[in-house]
Amino acid sequence: MRDTLDPDAELMLKFKEGDVSCFGKLLDKYERPLLNMIYRLIGDRREAEELTQEVFLRVYKSASGYEALAKFSTWLYRIATNLCLNELRKKGKVQIESLDVPILTEEGEINREIENGGRASPAELMEQKERQSIVREAINSLPENQRAAVILNRYEELSYEEIAHCLNLSVSAVKSLLHRAKESLKVKLRPYMRK
Repeated sequence: MRDTLDPDAELMLKFKEGDVSCFGKLLDKYERPLLNMIYRLIGDRREAEELTQEVFLRVYKSASGYEALAKFSTWLYRIATNLCLNELRKKGKVQIESLDVPILTEEGEINREIENGGRASPAELMEQKERQSIVREAINSLPENQRAAVILNRYEELSYEEIAHCLNLSVSAVKSLLHRAKESLKVKLRPYMRK
């Protein structure tokens, strides 16, 4: 069985056996992507950093009971998603960023380029900011599970199976969530679509 494991699950199993350097490798690989995902769900940089630390603390503490039943990344995103959804429910807070939010990199924050690939004029920047706000509002209005499914699918590029595992749902339920979210977003964003 161990021959077929993904390399990250193998690292986690080695960490479980006592090789602490393996935890550092997992942290190095997943800290930024996880921070980005949590930031998109939570919408607050400081809180996203705290929740990212909490996720890795939970991973560290649960190492002794870890079993490689799914890809390591799926298991990790499930912990993060559940933590974020609990936090959003607890605070009644709904903050999701649009596709054009700053992306966190090793060097700091960078913004995605505007479609034309060059420098944007002030009018284009204003239009882009307005679009971001409209998309953010539309995504924020989705029910929690739909928002989480959209973010995991669109931003984190997880498969339906991985999202199902993260949200503790069936694959058909995930497909249904994403379909309903897409239909809802179409309706909300229709007035802003170019003809």
